[in-house]
Amino acid sequence: MEQVTYAYPGAPRPALRNLSLELAGGEFCVLAGGSASGKSTLLRAACGLVPHFYGGVFSGRVTVGDLDSRDHGPDHMARVTGTLLQDPETQIVMSTVRAELSLPLENRGYRPAAVARGVEEVALALGIESLLDRSTATLSGGELQRVALGAALAGQPLLILLDEPTSQLDPVAGDELIGLLRRLNEEWGTTVLLIEHRLERCLAAADRVIALVDGAIAWDGDPAGFQEWAGRERAELQTPAARLIAAAGLHPAPVGVKQARAILCDHGLEAEPAGEPGGEAHSRRGVMSRRPGRWRRRARGAEPALEVRGLWHELRAGPAILRGVNLTLAAGERVALMGRNGAGKSTLLRHANGLLSPTRGRLHRAGRVALLLQNPGDYFLHERVGEEAPPDALALVGLDGMADRHPRDLSGGERQRLALAVVLGAGDRPASVVALDEPTRGMDRGSKAELAERLGGLARRGAAVLVATHEVEFAASFAERVVLLAEGRVIADAEAREVLAGGWYFATETARILGGEGGAVRPEQGAELLRRRLRLEVAG
Repeated sequence: MEQVTYAYPGAPRPALRNLSLELAGGEFCVLAGGSASGKSTLLRAACGLVPHFYGGVFSGRVTVGDLDSRDHGPDHMARVTGTLLQDPETQIVMSTVRAELSLPLENRGYRPAAVARGVEEVALALGIESLLDRSTATLSGGELQRVALGAALAGQPLLILLDEPTSQLDPVAGDELIGLLRRLNEEWGTTVLLIEHRLERCLAAADRVIALVDGAIAWDGDPAGFQEWAGRERAELQTPAARLIAAAGLHPAPVGVKQARAILCDHGLEAEPAGEPGGEAHSRRGVMSRRPGRWRRRARGAEPALEVRGLWHELRAGPAILRGVNLTLAAGERVALMGRNGAGKSTLLRHANGLLSPTRGRLHRAGRVALLLQNPGDYFLHERVGEEAPPDALALVGLDGMADRHPRDLSGGERQRLALAVVLGAGDRPASVVALDEPTRGMDRGSKAELAERLGGLARRGAAVLVATHEVEFAASFAERVVLLAEGRVIADAEAREVLAGGWYFATETARILGGEGGAVRPEQGAELLRRRLRLEVAG
């Protein structure tokens, strides 16, 4: 990219400003930055969508391989680039998974045997071989994301452009995807340019980090240097591990869990796995039962905001998605609904709202259930933000100053907040339950913290808040309780720190570093624990 400046049609300022960068063949580069910093626009420019599809005012030059984007549109640029954008739903064009994965290979003129081999290889690599003959209309958000990624990887492009590829993947699938990208990078020499807000997932795999601020490059260097720079200039970009170590007064800022543990060892603070978070004192508090689905929070005699009993959802010509789910939400509760892709989280939320009817079982709602599904664009009907939701709902989500903007011109995180305002503003009275399905897609860490605070505000006003999320750090920031689904069943229903500490995949970075000690799941909790141990050592 040479001195690229670009502004969307009607935008008040450029999304990219005099931006120049060069990626060498075989680099693994992470693109970091806050919401609306220009990251997605940079990827759109690299694959030719900017300016050929989006229009606007463009200057400078973008060259991938030997193709200049001024002379070649997205169809030609697709010969050398594989692209996964923020909304995988909009990239799926075929009716079956096999046909979707075959399409890019057929477009390149591959013979049938080569197409079949390529589809099989990419399906095995992404763990979607069981989905090959499924209709794309029946896939979950995470499954759609893996299929769209498979189509981007199938042709073995020179450059892979990925806009938050793990945003709808469960922790296991997300870690496996980063490992796969690193393997493609090392073994095939594929250049990777990856946007990710959850930097703790990918920094350890990266060779280079580029940080954007207001459409310009603010940092370009190695991951360790980036962590130090972020600590000085953009603390919201630091990973939980770096914030934990810094808050404890230790140095240097680590890139990943392994380096963080090494720093603790250097200071005589080795992590000591504590087994059950909180120990006996925790279990004696009597807040919960150890049997799934037996949480007891609401006052005796109070009507639950939502009650689900023995709920089944069975497909007419397929498997059961939900299997005897029991769940009770009290007014004012904040609950994270977690589980691997296909566990039934989105289906359960649709039942809560009444979009689906149970095959068996019953469900009771105390009032309206406001439901925000995974694709915020589905909620927009007008050309002005101010027409989509009432002023009080826009103010509640922090968009009261954007009433004259077009919804499509908002960043990914801003679109999520606008969609939340739409569902909150519907109806004649406030919702008794607010249910959100993966609401943090496209949000930077600061926006997630604001969302967590807003959800807390809704809970304080009396709404039960139920959020389906794969993001353990977000769950730890807002939820007091975590419900874990597997194969359509509730397998755990407990305090957040009990579920999110001490494990492997469904554990925060802080918990992995400290081995679950003390039930610390957030950096500030872990830092306090470390400072206390340091004071004890000094006193001793």
